[in-house]
Amino acid sequence: MSEPASISSGIAARYAKAVFELADQDKQLVALERDLDSIEGALADSAEFRDLISSPIYSREEQARAVAAIAARAELTPLLANTLGLMASKRRLFVLPQMAAALRSMIADRKGEVTADVTAAKVLSDDQKAKLAASLKASLGKEIKINMAVDESLIGGLIVKVGSKMIDTSIRSRLAALQNTMKEVG
Repeated sequence: MSEPASISSGIAARYAKAVFELADQDKQLVALERDLDSIEGALADSAEFRDLISSPIYSREEQARAVAAIAARAELTPLLANTLGLMASKRRLFVLPQMAAALRSMIADRKGEVTADVTAAKVLSDDQKAKLAASLKASLGKEIKINMAVDESLIGGLIVKVGSKMIDTSIRSRLAALQNTMKEVG
C-alpha cells in the first residue's frame, strides 16, 4: 500500500472506530446503518458532493456548511452529523468513503454478517439469491449479505468474492483457461 493511501486508511479507521464505539454505546447501530445508506447514496449520486470532500479549493467553513446542510437534509443522527462537521473543520472529509466502508465492516462483524460481492452474467431472481446466500452461509457459518452486480461479458456463471476468497465459475474464465491450455499444447 502506498504511503498516502495507508495514511488515509489510518485516518478513516480512527474516525470509524470512534463513531462505531459511540453508536454502539448508545445502542444506535441501526440508525448509524441508515445514516451510512444516506451518505453512500449521496456519494454515489452527486459528483458535487464527491468534489466537495476531495477538492482543496473549498475552505473548511464551506465544507462545514455544506455537510451541515447535507446532514440536515438527509436527517442524519447528531453523531454522524457532528462527526462530518468535525472532519470538515480538520480537513479530513476526503476519507469519508473509506470511513463509511470501515463502519460497514464493523457493523457487519457485530451482526455476524459477511458481504459477498456477486457478479453474474444476468440479474439473479430473489429465489436464486436466497439459494446462493444459503449455500454461502452453510460453508462460512455466517449470515450473508449479497452485493449484486451484472456483467454480461461473463457469458454465464458467477464470480463470488467473500473477503479474500474468490470463486469464479463464469464461462468467460473457463474459456480463458481453455485457451491457455491450448496455447501450452500447441
